[in-house]
Amino acid sequence: MAERAEGEEFRERFRKHMPKEVHDHFKAAREEMRKSVEALFPPEFVAHRKAARREMLLAARSLIDHALERMAKSDAG
Repeated sequence: MAERAEGEEFRERFRKHMPKEVHDHFKAAREEMRKSVEALFPPEFVAHRKAARREMLLAARSLIDHALERMAKSDAG
C-alpha cells in the first residue's frame, strides 16, 4: 500500500512540473502507438490477447485472495 501511495505522490509531483500540453501530447502519442500496434495484428489476435490478459489478472487476483486467506487463518489460529 505504501508503495502505491509513493507512486501516486511521484506522479502528482511530476504532473505539477509538466505542462498540460506536454501531458496531452504524451497521452495522444500513447493512444496512436497502441492503435498502430493493434493494426499490425488481426482482430482475432487482439481479442485473444485481451482475453488472455483478463485471465492473467484473474489468476493474480486468485493468488492474492489465497494469500490473504492464509494470513487470516494464521492470525486467527
